Amino acid sequence: MTAAIELRHVDKSFRRTRVLANMSLSVEQGSTFAFLGRNGAGKTTTIRMLLGLLPRDDGDVRVLGIDPAVDPLAIRARVGYLAEDQRMYGWMRVDEIIRFVAPFYETWDHDLALKYVREFELPLAQKIKTLSKGQTVRLGLVLALAHRPELVILDDPALGLDPVMRRQFNRDLITHLQGEGRTVFYSSHLLYEVEPVADEVAILDGGRVVRQADTETLRRDVKQFVLPVAALATIRDDLAVLDLQVDGDEAAVIVQNAGAASALLTREGTTHRVVDLNLDEIFAAYVSGSIDDTTPATQQPAIVGEREA
Repeated sequence: MTAAIELRHVDKSFRRTRVLANMSLSVEQGSTFAFLGRNGAGKTTTIRMLLGLLPRDDGDVRVLGIDPAVDPLAIRARVGYLAEDQRMYGWMRVDEIIRFVAPFYETWDHDLALKYVREFELPLAQKIKTLSKGQTVRLGLVLALAHRPELVILDDPALGLDPVMRRQFNRDLITHLQGEGRTVFYSSHLLYEVEPVADEVAILDGGRVVRQADTETLRRDVKQFVLPVAALATIRDDLAVLDLQVDGDEAAVIVQNAGAASALLTREGTTHRVVDLNLDEIFAAYVSGSIDDTTPATQQPAIVGEREA
């Protein structure tokens, strides 16, 4: 399938600070792609490069087949963008900003904009500065979608919303983007809410993508195994360990090769329990996992949940 976004060996530094280091990722057309990373990991820097707002130092970037450094305007005409800190003219009414934005896009569909306004229950005659945070986010979504973009880039758009509004926003995302076959590049800190809507996930850490996979593959490959500490010493080198904690006589090990690990433990006759992890726990293992088999259990809880193997 054709890639909507392609980054190959991209580097970016600000003075002496290296933000992206040999970073590569690929986003298929029509997918909802979750781009995950801690604050400062380089997510917003990456998005600014995709939009042609920031030059790269090295590597190759293509968005819908276009190099954003060569033709950023062509990309912005085909991409919808919604940021967490979306800024709008507060003195304008909702209907005024829609009319204001429309001329910037040759493909703007005013009827579609009004359709979204109705579905998002936005008051056309109300000034933007009086809108709630949730209404402002939904208005930003209207402005990002009404020109029928092929690709929608969302940079932590639901951050700051209350839980009810975050669920509402994700419902809107599913209904209005996935249902229309749009490609969605979704950068977020709200991992547990990204999980139900994402087809594929990339985890960014230290300026590199440390793992890219579809969500089902991640949940299948990354699991926690709880086993005797004594047994761990003989098989540890054969486990792709992301996180290791010790609790008394037991070791809790998160690995990224769960199938091979399970087969190995069974073959060795090692008693063990398998713990399924959610996306939040998998993300934490990749970006902050600790390989410390001397950590006392009183300092760090080892076991996140249990299921008999």
